[in-house]
Amino acid sequence: MLELGFMDCFKIGDRVIYPNQGLGLVVDVQEQAYNGEKFTVYHLRLLSSNTLVMVPFSSCQEIGIRKLIAGGAVKEIFDFLKNGAVEVTMNWKGRYKEHIGLMKSGTVLDMVAVLKSLYYLSLLKPLSFREKKMMEKAKELVVSEIALASSMSTSQIDRKISTTLSTCFKDVKVGLDV
Repeated sequence: MLELGFMDCFKIGDRVIYPNQGLGLVVDVQEQAYNGEKFTVYHLRLLSSNTLVMVPFSSCQEIGIRKLIAGGAVKEIFDFLKNGAVEVTMNWKGRYKEHIGLMKSGTVLDMVAVLKSLYYLSLLKPLSFREKKMMEKAKELVVSEIALASSMSTSQIDRKISTTLSTCFKDVKVGLDV
């Protein structure tokens, strides 16, 4: 089973995934006092924006911060993409809300589920601007994490994901009214 769990503690130098933001690096761990209580606080450098974020240990699990997937999980991700089963809520508002929740969860399989669902939907009808952006963001996050966990480049991963999705849904009638 794909290991997606929260790690009890991070150390300086750990690569972590910050949900909806991507890869971060633990650059410092400090004990900080607030109202007479001491808290462990992680200083994370988000690599996509070079932003420094301070996250209390107690909030890491709630936010969904986790370690990078292991290289062995890559096959499981592609197996999930190959499987033709996809559930798509046809109500736009419900679907968008569901996808936002999955993106915020931070798990790679949730992001892959969003990508797969929106890709499938894009074959049936044009996506809204927001859904196009969400599909692009999901793909960007998935591609970057798989590239870091494997020995393949982001362009190779991007092509492999695109090929896998198009093969998975090769029998879908493009432009079908729903």
